[in-house]
Amino acid sequence: MVVPAYPPVHLEPAFDDAETRGVGLRPPRLLLTLLGDYWWQRTEPLPSAALVALLAEFGVSDSAARAALSRLTRNKLLVTSKHGRRTFVRLSARAARILDEGAQHIFSFGQVTQPWDGMWSLVAFSIPEQNRSARDALRKQLRWLGFAPLYDGLWISPRDHAAGVVGQLAELGITTATAFRASTVPGTGPDGSPQRAWDLDDLQGRYDRFIGYAEQLRDRALAGRISPVEALVERTRVMDEWRAFPGLDPDLPAELLPATWPRAAARELFIAAYDLLGPVAVHRVRQIIARYSRDLASRAAYHSSGLATGAPSDAAAASPS
Repeated sequence: MVVPAYPPVHLEPAFDDAETRGVGLRPPRLLLTLLGDYWWQRTEPLPSAALVALLAEFGVSDSAARAALSRLTRNKLLVTSKHGRRTFVRLSARAARILDEGAQHIFSFGQVTQPWDGMWSLVAFSIPEQNRSARDALRKQLRWLGFAPLYDGLWISPRDHAAGVVGQLAELGITTATAFRASTVPGTGPDGSPQRAWDLDDLQGRYDRFIGYAEQLRDRALAGRISPVEALVERTRVMDEWRAFPGLDPDLPAELLPATWPRAAARELFIAAYDLLGPVAVHRVRQIIARYSRDLASRAAYHSSGLATGAPSDAAAASPS
């Protein structure tokens, strides 16, 4: 099983490293992120050299970029073809589906607070050591669904995600697991409360750091003080940092959270920065692709947080650099 490009994994925070060109992503994941942001729902193949050049904007070497292309092709996320001596690459149908599902999840996270029925989703599993790869994959997917380990082998979520877990178990071929829903018994003390599964103090600190970073980025974008080169990197970075939160924040009901929980403020700043940087960042993407194909460059587009696509512009790709 390949972990999708958009679902989050643990990444070292970038907030304190404003000088770096990278965003803490491995080249294969970075490339899928860029295709999801600027070649979303397009089926035309792109020159592989253009993708190598695009990754170079993030400090990725040619050899690492070509290794990423090979890996993604082996994993059936990219499809390659030859036209003369040139190699072209497009997203596979599987990759397109993964990106679509991931985008829906990322941009909707924190948008609406759902009412809570007092029920918890639980998953209990026992997977032998020799099947470690399936166990690790399950844990990643459980975090993506908002679960956290309450005890060894017992994961919990405040939302009704049991059906989603059943699907993941079937996909991974895991039969020694049980998914169910339950409520706490009245009188359960603080030491036994299910929300102990999450370190809310640490999570609040991560939100606060993100807010400081995204607020500064939004203000610079509003003032027009970000170049296309920097906009491409920073838009990818703010996306990368935000998409970690669905795997860290269990979307606990309001009655289980501190009164000043910062999720809503963080989401508002992410949306503002991501959307403001879109038109500037895509200008740089078109410049890079235009070195290899002016026609394809004109088709690159950005999408907003609402997944509405900014119209491609032929003029924007007219001056490659």
